[in-house]
Amino acid sequence: MNSFFNDLQDKINQAIENSPAKDIERNVKAMMTQGFSKLDLVTREEFDIQTQVLAKTRAKLEALEARMAELEAKLAVEPKL
Repeated sequence: MNSFFNDLQDKINQAIENSPAKDIERNVKAMMTQGFSKLDLVTREEFDIQTQVLAKTRAKLEALEARMAELEAKLAVEPKL
């Protein structure tokens, strides 16, 4: 019984591979790939990396802003020479 289903699955796969639907699928994929290559897109991995870089940069900026405010406050309190 198992071999019957395996044979049936193989025949269905062969029919799909040889059908015009498979050619249409290949053509659509090729057209989409060509269209996407003209766009300025990034991969998910590149996007995630840039998100991490931005988060680190934002944290450093916040730390520098806090330090700057601290130094400005000290400068305002100290007597001028």
